[in-house]
Amino acid sequence: MTKVYQTEEITVRSLETKDETLLVKWLTDPVVLQYYEGRDQPHDLELVRAHFYKQDDRASRCIVEHDGRPIGYIQFYELEKEERDVYGYTDIDEVIYGTDQFIGETDCWNRGIGTRLVQSMIAYLIHERHARKIVMDPQAWNERALACYEKCGFRRIKRLPQHELHEGEMRDCWLMEYTP
Repeated sequence: MTKVYQTEEITVRSLETKDETLLVKWLTDPVVLQYYEGRDQPHDLELVRAHFYKQDDRASRCIVEHDGRPIGYIQFYELEKEERDVYGYTDIDEVIYGTDQFIGETDCWNRGIGTRLVQSMIAYLIHERHARKIVMDPQAWNERALACYEKCGFRRIKRLPQHELHEGEMRDCWLMEYTP
């Protein structure tokens, strides 16, 4: 196991082959899919391998553990030119990271774990990766995610019209930014 970081209760570690079955479990649950990927996109083993293991980008893909139990997924990546252009960061020569995450174990929802995960990732990216900004682009209808991120210090910067395909339609997203 390659540990990325650990707090008192949260461990973020690199994704391993053995985690395929966890991702399949989480990404076939319609309750989880409603918020991540979409209920029309259940992930079997082949799709999990394609989306999470056979990517040639520079994202760090990780499993989130709470008190030693795997409960979710998080990825983080330094924004490259394409994302900077979409988000309007073309004239900024700072280190900017993006993250995407979900809690796959629904019994861990509404307990503040997601907030503590985001807060711990912010600290890691600022102190260890020297991020000057951290961004996310949650779907505009996902009030739970927006509230969590705002509680962690993210601000809504601009609406991204028809930015992400979700359940058969293009959905608006919010560009959210955290600046230390």
